[in-house]
Amino acid sequence: MSRIPRHQEHLKTAFTAEAASAARFRAYAVHAEREGLANLARRFHRLAAEKDALAIELLVAIEQSLSVDANLGNAISEERFENDILYPKMIRDVDQDTANVFLRVVNAQKEHLRLLEGLRQEANAAQGDVSLPKEVDRGTAPSAPES
Repeated sequence: MSRIPRHQEHLKTAFTAEAASAARFRAYAVHAEREGLANLARRFHRLAAEKDALAIELLVAIEQSLSVDANLGNAISEERFENDILYPKMIRDVDQDTANVFLRVVNAQKEHLRLLEGLRQEANAAQGDVSLPKEVDRGTAPSAPES
């Protein structure tokens, strides 16, 4: 028997589906851009944004978007779970090529965790909003990983 009400379970499942779909659409867009298909890429990006909006609506419905401190705490907990439990377990169960993919993800995740912990400290010390890193302030985003 589930520890959470069925409606929340379904909302979480739907959130995961929409968020994963949005991520896939962004990956399809990157692939289309690399193939020189700019219009197809734009369409995938637009669909991804719509999927993100649906995922956010679902997350709000299950009341998982809480206070700034709770959101940062949840994000840090998720990163720690992925780094310490999820990926190490999967790495033990797969061939070396797949394990290498997961190891690259874990290395990126460690940086995400470091950034989130710093962000939480900054948010707790700030009397208002946090400052933007230079790359965000300039409007540059991290590039998509090479395939």
